[in-house]
Amino acid sequence: MHVKHVQIFSAATQYSRRMQYLSNRIFGEVTRNTNEKSMKVVKMFSEEPLHKRENIQKWYPRHNETYILMKKLRECGLFRDEHEDFKEEMKRLRRLRGKGPPEKKN
Repeated sequence: MHVKHVQIFSAATQYSRRMQYLSNRIFGEVTRNTNEKSMKVVKMFSEEPLHKRENIQKWYPRHNETYILMKKLRECGLFRDEHEDFKEEMKRLRRLRGKGPPEKKN
């Protein structure tokens, strides 16, 4: 920017105030003087949203992939899932009582 333009903007004329206001509107800055409390809100809204931050997205473990891995390990006999064992036993006992669908024949 030319030195003369900087001097015009720094002067306290109505033209310089309006040009500064317009400049702030164009570039997404705060247009009028505000207190600290309002500036906190402006800062909060100018930050990247939480759901788009990389560290927030990768915070929790990958539950679906872990579940599939444990299921495969259980099929191979390398992992013991007592809850799944219990559910299978309940299904088996229910079929024996004649309550569930018949067992599939291979």
